[in-house]
Amino acid sequence: MEVVGSDALRCRRCAASPSRRRRNGAEPLRPARQRRASRAMGKTGGRGDFEWVYTDQPHTSRRKEILAKYPEIKTLMGPDPQLKWVVSGMVLTQLVACYLVHNLHWKWVFFWAYAFGGCINHSLTLAIHDISHNVAFGNKRAKWNRWFAMWANLPIGLPYSASFKKYHIDHHRYLGGDQLDVDIPTDLEGWFFWTPARKVLWLFLQPFFYALRPLVVNPKPVGLMEIQNTVVQLLADAIIFYFWGLKPIVYLIAGSILCMGIHPISGHFIAEHYMFLKGHETYSYYGSLNLITFNVGYHMEHHDFPSIPGSKLPQVKKIAAEYYDSLPQHTSWFRVLWDFVFDDSIGPYARIKREYKLSKLE
Repeated sequence: MEVVGSDALRCRRCAASPSRRRRNGAEPLRPARQRRASRAMGKTGGRGDFEWVYTDQPHTSRRKEILAKYPEIKTLMGPDPQLKWVVSGMVLTQLVACYLVHNLHWKWVFFWAYAFGGCINHSLTLAIHDISHNVAFGNKRAKWNRWFAMWANLPIGLPYSASFKKYHIDHHRYLGGDQLDVDIPTDLEGWFFWTPARKVLWLFLQPFFYALRPLVVNPKPVGLMEIQNTVVQLLADAIIFYFWGLKPIVYLIAGSILCMGIHPISGHFIAEHYMFLKGHETYSYYGSLNLITFNVGYHMEHHDFPSIPGSKLPQVKKIAAEYYDSLPQHTSWFRVLWDFVFDDSIGPYARIKREYKLSKLE
């Protein structure tokens, strides 16, 4: 386990010694014969349910405390003037790539989709994540942010931005909320994907679960913005197909799917909220991959201050360092994926859940 922080020494010891993990309550004590038989059958002895808690998410109280101590953090809130230029450069790069791949052999189309285009597309989904908080043009120009998110959506190949915005608000407001936060896997996912092989399959299928889970967990009516997003996306796809054929379309969509599945960048999906340490539901990562993911690794800081652009989140950590340095953090997204697959205690069920009363929804 590569989570580090104030509990780092204890975590390394627990990870190194199964007996210590069982004594500390991380794994139930079972007879050696039963453990060996379970492993032989592929049974990992993982969790059988989510981690239910009866406290509010920690970000609300920490935000108030930090702002009271460091009111200058409020100056970081607001639009990022560079975001629109960075995103537009990425979109145009992918349009050039569409032209370059249209005469390639199919094997190279898929190779470049995974090795290059998919990385840009995954980064664009994280740009859309930032834009959903109105940090491209500010809260006073909310519609501009929605339309700009559709522009960022074009290389992804499938309409995504409008639906993401609608559900991402709930993820922040009702973090871990049963039937509200669609970022949390369903019971079916937790029940079925518990062996290493099945967890690898789950990672590969992750883009499909993210797309379909809202329709099962918390379906919402289709809005005008989603219809517009779909029309704009289909029109762009049709234009690309008209000029360059099918291969650029496959390049875009395949890249989006592949790089949101089993790919080092996709480790952030697991790193952000899966419970690697009991009682901790949000984790940050401060490594180099933040350079191509709009600082999504600064996830504790983001949930504390969602209106601050990703480009300024390192300043939040620097100003309020004592609030974040002592919290558990990840050092490698690749290691996160490895631990997710092979650590018995981590899987789709390793999420904190809470119930929100009806009064909180009103």
